Amino acid sequence: MSLSLRHLPVFLAVALIASACGTAPPVQRWVGPPPEALVAEIRMAGKAAPDELDVQPLRDPMVEDLRVQAAAAERAQRHADAAAALDKALSISPDDPALLQERAEVAVLQQDLARAATLARRAFNIGAKVGPLCRRHWATIRQRIALDLRLLDAQAAAKPLKGEKLDAWTQAKTRLAQEGAEAEQAQAACTLTGPPRY
Repeated sequence: MSLSLRHLPVFLAVALIASACGTAPPVQRWVGPPPEALVAEIRMAGKAAPDELDVQPLRDPMVEDLRVQAAAAERAQRHADAAAALDKALSISPDDPALLQERAEVAVLQQDLARAATLARRAFNIGAKVGPLCRRHWATIRQRIALDLRLLDAQAAAKPLKGEKLDAWTQAKTRLAQEGAEAEQAQAACTLTGPPRY
């Protein structure tokens, strides 16, 4: 189907009407605990143990101001403003794992766990492989996997699956369960136990 540019507004209007009527593909819905509860769980996973070293890098003062703005916006439940402030901070310091993690947590609050997991994985890849921040990365990734599992369960509960659809569902569930177990092990590996004291 080819459309000229002058027909584009009409085509877009029809597409919008069609989506309002429910013929567009459904947007991934949220299933499970509120996003705020998930972020609290992620941050709790990153709580440092009494004898654990938690190194904080020196930051550009402008980046630090943007982090403060983002935190204030989050407290006021202005998640889009928090995201914008952190995006601006990341444009200044794109390889800061803590900034990437903070942006991932705001993505959770925006119910975008796919983006949150991508940011957390990137933060893990460029950051320290141990410590509180490492555990927050993996806790975020685990939340994405958990949502996908809940969505699969909701799909099966909504409509009985048979044949190839059931096979595909079972394979997806098995794969996600495996990914969840691997992410749990990776999160546990972020904690280093100190040498025994005598």
